[in-house]
Amino acid sequence: WPTCLWLLASITNQKKQMSKSILNFDSQLPSKPVSSVTVKRSLTPRRRAREYALQGVYQWLIIKAAGGFADYATIARQLREDPGFKKCQDDLFAHLFSGAVNHYDTLESQIKKHLDRPLEELSPVELAALLIAGFELAHDISVPFKVAINEGVELAKVFGGTDGHKYVNGVLDKLAQDLRPNEINAAN
Repeated sequence: WPTCLWLLASITNQKKQMSKSILNFDSQLPSKPVSSVTVKRSLTPRRRAREYALQGVYQWLIIKAAGGFADYATIARQLREDPGFKKCQDDLFAHLFSGAVNHYDTLESQIKKHLDRPLEELSPVELAALLIAGFELAHDISVPFKVAINEGVELAKVFGGTDGHKYVNGVLDKLAQDLRPNEINAAN
C-alpha cells in the first residue's frame, strides 16, 4: 500500500513537471511565424490575370478528370466573384482561360510530344501552366516566346510542386522551338 501511494505521487509529480515544461516551452516560442524565405511577387494586373486563368484551367481539368461537365462560363463567373479579381486584367484572363480550354485537344497533342511521361501523370497545376503558356505560344504572337515561357514557369513556381517549374520550363522550351522557330532563330 505505501508503494502504491509513492508511485501515485511520483506520477502526479511527473505530470506537474511536464505541464511546467510545456508552459515554459510555449512562452519561448516567437509570437510571429518564422520564415526562412520571404517571397516577393510582382502582382501586376497581367500576372493576376494569369494566376486566375491558372485557377480556372485547374478547376476545369479537375472537373473534367472526375467525369463532370466542366463549364467554362460557370468557372469564370465564380472566379470573377473573388474580391481580388478586380485587380486583374479581365480581358487577358478571359483570353487565356477560354483559349486554353477551347484549344485543349490541340494543345494537349502539341504538349504530349515533349513529355517524358504520360499526360495523366502530370500535376494538374503543371498541366494548367503548360496549357496557358502553350496557348500563348501557339495563338498570341504579340507575346514574345521568352515572356510566355517565363510566365508559365512562374505560375508553376508559385502554385506547383517543389521542382515542377523546372519540368515546365523544359517542356515549354521544346514547345517554343516547334511553334516559334523563326522567333527563336532571330533571338539567337
